[in-house]
Order: sequence, then structure tokens, then C-alpha cells
Amino acid sequence: MGKKTVRMNTDGISRLPNDKPVVYKIRDRQGENIYTGVAGKGNVRDRLADHLPGHRDAIPGASKIQIDRQSSIRQAERKEAGIISRSKPKYNQQGK
Repeated sequence: MGKKTVRMNTDGISRLPNDKPVVYKIRDRQGENIYTGVAGKGNVRDRLADHLPGHRDAIPGASKIQIDRQSSIRQAERKEAGIISRSKPKYNQQGK
């Protein structure tokens, strides 16, 4: 459906679409995927803001966010599981 990458800050997050479920990857400065998650339609910006420093699910070392819009939350969850299984991001609980 479409990918987009922005800086991991409030300005970058505010520029992301909120109209479809997404699978997101949080990347460090070297471009390595350090966390993968899912956010539902209408909840994308709020969920990503939870990962900023000082918030409840902050991800240390986060530099950029890459989203991949999906047509349904189920599709997003399946894609998330595959990404976590293959790349084993540092901050994802393994075996999720």
C-alpha cells in the first residue's frame, strides 16, 4: 500500500498518515531495525509517540521510523510476525 520513512521525533510522526493500519520499523542511526510493531487505523501517530524518549514504551537509540500501510489490521499483524521472526529486532520480545 505504501511505505514512508521519517525521523523519530514529534514532527516526523505528525507527518505520517493515520488512515490505515501500519506495520512500523524503528531504526537506529545505522539503519538497523531495532523494533517492529503494529498500529491500527486512527492510532498510528499516538502509538509511535509512545516510543519517543520519556514515554512509556521508549525505544533507546531510535533514529527513524519506517511505516508500511496495510489494508487491514490482520494483514499488518501477519506481516509484523514475519518481520520479527526473520530479523529478530533488539527490542522486540522474542517469541511474541
